[in-house]
Amino acid sequence: MDEDKKYKSFQDLEVWKKARVFKITVFELTVRFPADEKFALTDQLRKASRSSAASIAEGYGRFSYKDQLHFCIQARGSLFECLNHIIDAFDCNYITEKVKNEFAIKIEEVSRILNGYIAWLKTMNATK
Repeated sequence: MDEDKKYKSFQDLEVWKKARVFKITVFELTVRFPADEKFALTDQLRKASRSSAASIAEGYGRFSYKDQLHFCIQARGSLFECLNHIIDAFDCNYITEKVKNEFAIKIEEVSRILNGYIAWLKTMNATK
């Protein structure tokens, strides 16, 4: 994270922007899931993708780097929960292997950026 750049809102964070796009993509995917999954896999996948972006935002609003770090680690967990649900969707034949792999790549991209943010928060926490 660039020390000179000022982030006035969580909406300025690249990692939140990527998590937001991912959340929207998940919603678009789950619209095509069977109706009987509405309160099961569809709901779980949507909640996990929303939780990832929401945890980044909530962490940003905390006063200490330690608290921010905690919420970003939760966001990371939610991303991998999404991957599990994507695999479940594949196993149920709701999506193709190609779609599963595309989502795995999206999750890896968001988690890579999130890992960088987590590393930065760790260094900031260590210096305080």
